[in-house]
Amino acid sequence: MKLLKDLWDIFVIEVRRVLHDKGVVLIFFIATLIYPLIFGAIYKNEMVRNVPVAVVDESRSEASRRFIHKLDATPEMNVMYHCTTMAEARRLMQQRRINGIVLFPHDYGYRLASKETARVCLFCDMSSFLYYRSVLSGASAVLVDEMEQVQLERYALAGITGEGADDLVQPIPYDDVKLYSPAGGFTSFLVPALLVLVIHQTLFLGIGILFGTTREERQTMRVIPPHLRNEGRPRVVMGRALAYMCLYLPVVAVDLVLMPRLFGLPHIGSLGTLCLFLLPFMLATTFFCMTICSYVRERDTGIVTCIFFSVVLLFLSGAVWPACNMPRFWRIFSYLFPSTHGIQGYIRINTMGATLQQVKFEYLMLWLQTALYFATSCLCLRAAKKLRIG
Repeated sequence: MKLLKDLWDIFVIEVRRVLHDKGVVLIFFIATLIYPLIFGAIYKNEMVRNVPVAVVDESRSEASRRFIHKLDATPEMNVMYHCTTMAEARRLMQQRRINGIVLFPHDYGYRLASKETARVCLFCDMSSFLYYRSVLSGASAVLVDEMEQVQLERYALAGITGEGADDLVQPIPYDDVKLYSPAGGFTSFLVPALLVLVIHQTLFLGIGILFGTTREERQTMRVIPPHLRNEGRPRVVMGRALAYMCLYLPVVAVDLVLMPRLFGLPHIGSLGTLCLFLLPFMLATTFFCMTICSYVRERDTGIVTCIFFSVVLLFLSGAVWPACNMPRFWRIFSYLFPSTHGIQGYIRINTMGATLQQVKFEYLMLWLQTALYFATSCLCLRAAKKLRIG
């Protein structure tokens, strides 16, 4: 009963501190909900469509006009300009008015009519991979369709038509199935990682502001009941963690459960499995934040630290760049942060429908981090007492 009473006392103190700090309330309850809404709204269209391109048709043949018509009909590309020379198209590219150029050489139609290999030149804007991807995928789709059309016409001249010609053109039919992202878009791949990172970083930012304010006012030990200042450090740490987690549970539910459904992101995982996985993630994140923020001496320090590490943590998570292609040092370094395993586990469970057994490594690593950072939080609190801060 004494343990429960001590936990309750710390819980009440921390809840009051959070609710009486407008900055922490803004971070915990407002920013954490606004960020996912902004991300989802910005990337709602999933893919970059109607990319402006220019066409240089030196062939001026029926085959090139048919090809251009198909290019303009694709959702990825929009033929905005018909140029007479490459110099004119190059100027448009330099002026950032187009993001791609399609060139038909003067012998394009002649080669097709002569049953020779024709050539089409595609110039893509690599300043943004999204433009490059859309232009390349749209042009590739039209190219494949044109190849089939040309082959069918040549077989028809040889007297082969119908199913026989279709079998020769495509001897092995295939289906293109995009697993875990039906739209194959940018949102389904990036936003789930951002949702987890928002939880991680806003929790860090809120606790950093709270701890920094306490340090500035030199009240580090005064916010702890007298009977817990000597031997009650684990209870203090656990009571604070329970307060932060309870306040954050509604936010986590909205960001990681409702947001994917609101924006139509893949969400095929089991809700029970997701809850079991999020428990060690929230504990590890809370204790990690309490450990790092113990060294925050000013209210604004946590903000600067959070901004510095946000992009770093996104790349270290393996969601933007595959972890297998990272140098060994950075892979090991990424294991220090709960966000790394949290993002990987969340994507596999919520997006890919994985079971807890299939994310066993991430799950166990989060529990290991929970134990490690709980111990370091207690040690940091002990160090604060020895320094007599407050």
